[in-house]
Amino acid sequence: CGCKGIRSCLLCEGPAQAAPPLQLFPQGEDNFTYCPATGLAVGNEHSEFAGWAFPFPGVFLMEEFISEEEESEIVELMDRDDWKPSQSGRRKQDYGPKVNFKKQRLKPGSFSGLPSFSKKIVAQMEACSVLGGFSPVEQCNLDYRPERGSAIDPHFDDCWLWGERLVTLNLLSQTVLSMSCDSEGSIQLFPTSSKENGERSPHGPLPAGSDAGQERMNCPEPPRLVPCREVRVGIALARRSLLVLRGAARYGWKHGIHRHHIRRRRLGLTFRELSAEFSPGGAQEELGRELLAIALSFQGRPV
Repeated sequence: CGCKGIRSCLLCEGPAQAAPPLQLFPQGEDNFTYCPATGLAVGNEHSEFAGWAFPFPGVFLMEEFISEEEESEIVELMDRDDWKPSQSGRRKQDYGPKVNFKKQRLKPGSFSGLPSFSKKIVAQMEACSVLGGFSPVEQCNLDYRPERGSAIDPHFDDCWLWGERLVTLNLLSQTVLSMSCDSEGSIQLFPTSSKENGERSPHGPLPAGSDAGQERMNCPEPPRLVPCREVRVGIALARRSLLVLRGAARYGWKHGIHRHHIRRRRLGLTFRELSAEFSPGGAQEELGRELLAIALSFQGRPV
């Protein structure tokens, strides 16, 4: 396997044990669930935060981004190329420049562009309101399998080279992206209340003229402050869904995938754009322009 340091997988830990039944949000893991319809992180039913919620900005989620036929074609083309062992039971295919993030140095190296099948994917991204002007300069494909104990530790993506929007296409099976925060600050939770139609809403700031004012006044519970470190938000990723992280979700929250959320083969295709330093007007604009020209030729092979 490709594990180094403290990381491990089932290949280096020993024979895999029988996996427990799938629980998208098991106790001790994610205690909030992201709701795409409201943009809220809602306390899970069996957690101590049941009945509480807070705004969770910076997440865009689109289900059925591609069709089953398109998914099959993409996976078939990906599997024609070699997969390299990676850490924590993953395999990878990289399409991007050669980078030393610690020394903040990079060069094109053997980078020959994004793969040909991604040209259509990138074109479809243009229809997403949050992806205006998105020009990916790097693509990383990750292959997760339960028999390898695949996972990825909570982390921030690099900010020196990669820009604000991180875009991931989730293929072959559902999973959960777990968001965590190491900040010393606190998060203000608002109690939720049941409505006649069964929906729940937070008693947060209300728009002027809202008819919910009386309902808020009758709410017996005031807002609640909890340490950021105690909050973990799960974002359910359906098969063939597209996820965009930006703003607070990109820079304020780490993201990762736990081993028990991989029950079948799962492929994640992550696209990254350039940071301001490598964009027009930035200190390394010329290098950024060169990298983009290579990337968007769509003639690449894994490096």
